[in-house]
Amino acid sequence: MKNVSTLFLAALCMSLSTAVLAKGNVEAGKAKAAQVCASCHGADGNQPTGPEFPILAGQHADYLKKALRDYKSGKRNNAIMKGFASALSPQEIDDLAAYFSSQPSALKSAR
Repeated sequence: MKNVSTLFLAALCMSLSTAVLAKGNVEAGKAKAAQVCASCHGADGNQPTGPEFPILAGQHADYLKKALRDYKSGKRNNAIMKGFASALSPQEIDDLAAYFSSQPSALKSAR
């Protein structure tokens, strides 16, 4: 019976959406994205204004958080993103990751 409980708990954890796992506030992320991200990545992260801007919608929250932290620290080198990311608090990074990871993505699988 213990194995069944463990499997159930594991399945439950895996079924949580990435937005829940992001520990950010989706609505706060949406508001922040409208202020600073939409001009390049589109309002919901699906309509970048040029090929040099990636689609953010549907990306994993952990990936988005790491990317923003890396831009902020300079580990990722992009002057525009460093400027935006350097002004973000840890909570704002969590909020943006929660918002963009919760959006349906226009990306298609290569399979």
